[in-house]
Amino acid sequence: MHKNMKLYKILAVVAGALVLTSCGEKFLTAHTTHQGAAGAEATESAILSYLTATYQPLLMDSYANYNYNHILLLSDLRSDDIYKGGGDAGDQSWMYHLSLFQIPAAESPSGIWSLYYTAIARANNTLMAIDNAVGFDSDAAKRKLAQYRAEALFLRAYYLHHLWKLYGNIPFFTEPLEDPFMAPQKTADEIYACIMQDIADAETAAAQAGDEFPMSTNGTAKQARASLAALYMLKARVVMYQNDQSKFGEVAANMAKIISSNAYRLINFDDLWTGADENDFTPESIFETNQISDGKRDWGAAWTGCGTNLPAYISPNELNDPVFCGGWGFGPVRKAAWDMYEEGDVRREGSINKFEDGTYGARFQNTGLFQKKYAARTALRSAIGTVDLNYPNNLILFRYAETLLNYAELVGVRGAAAVDGVSAQDCLDEIRLRAGLGSIPVTEDNIKAERRKEFVGEGMRFWDLIRWGDAATVLTEKDEAFQSVRTFNPEKDKYLPIPQSEMSRTAGTGEFELKQNKGY
Repeated sequence: MHKNMKLYKILAVVAGALVLTSCGEKFLTAHTTHQGAAGAEATESAILSYLTATYQPLLMDSYANYNYNHILLLSDLRSDDIYKGGGDAGDQSWMYHLSLFQIPAAESPSGIWSLYYTAIARANNTLMAIDNAVGFDSDAAKRKLAQYRAEALFLRAYYLHHLWKLYGNIPFFTEPLEDPFMAPQKTADEIYACIMQDIADAETAAAQAGDEFPMSTNGTAKQARASLAALYMLKARVVMYQNDQSKFGEVAANMAKIISSNAYRLINFDDLWTGADENDFTPESIFETNQISDGKRDWGAAWTGCGTNLPAYISPNELNDPVFCGGWGFGPVRKAAWDMYEEGDVRREGSINKFEDGTYGARFQNTGLFQKKYAARTALRSAIGTVDLNYPNNLILFRYAETLLNYAELVGVRGAAAVDGVSAQDCLDEIRLRAGLGSIPVTEDNIKAERRKEFVGEGMRFWDLIRWGDAATVLTEKDEAFQSVRTFNPEKDKYLPIPQSEMSRTAGTGEFELKQNKGY
């Protein structure tokens, strides 16, 4: 069990009437959570209760609404790094259809939709409480209140950016919803503007907070909470995905601030992924979830506990191995991903497990290669409850390697000016050195290759292919041997269909009626 972890109970009632139980750092256990009347005065205790509730959905996506909607897996299933796998094509058939760009609206992942909109509602409640705060009269208290605002705005932007990338043209709301509890749909570009406004407002709050919202929260009482570096990393992902060249220089400067702060560094690649206590919140981790195997999540209790099922989901069935244990066999790694690494690149064996025939039960689309970073490890099996749903592996959402590669791309390839003497070549060299490799020049092809090799299994590849304009070429394939015959249509397949349940719920509601994404 993770050090200094305690159970806490969330009693906040939000849109969707979701009630969850989970775990976290001390700051999450110190205050009773309650729901105040809209617009009522809010004490620090109440604000922290709302903020706690806003962080909590980070722990819930692996079994959101009883759906296997893990955000990293959802992202990678459409990439060229993994197959769907599992028992057969019909085992979680919606995932197979997703991987082939053939998913209908009736199968579109609704768990993640519901979870992230609940999270947005919770962020709104937090911000409303902050607007009505009492007892923050001193300068020190005002800085702390600004910290809470920065965190809430960061989290709202983080959840919204995933919905934006997945579904594109979606509703967004910043105030409590009234009957019929719906919000008008916005275009993807309008949602981008909303995300960027939240990020800008979070930056303003961060400046007001000063040291209360530091570059890094690792090793402090605020561990597991957002930091200035996490805010900058979210901004980079959003701006680079939108290909908003007007902000490339600004984002490059943000990356340079992270680099020059010396708050982060690369560590041994394998040590990022063991899941052991000493390797949580490492000097490379900028923002990560805070999972724990408390045994509470069960097949009939999706909204309790704070473990994750991702390790079981991506591990081979019936595995016989001294370090790793068996799972369900989804997300097998493609042979091309194994073959892309240069000889001696430690990231290959650090990212991919290669098991021999006979040591596991081969399943659909079997390659003998499986994701290693979040694989199920025998040492981490829960001693209580439903083992497969309660692994304690923290999920690293932003890490320093991405900072370095973002800067190298923006300055070395996209034309942003170098900042404060930070060298794009040095950033790429640092990544290569940690991998056990020599220097190569900063070119577009080299940056693309390094990002793919660095982030296998971290939900990055598909979105990179989209923003580079490479998806149609790379993802269209006739892989009959592994039953992966697909054609990527840029006009349609950038987005998933809006879940049919949401389309039906809003039908006939006038201004709230959702329009389905093109091609579905």
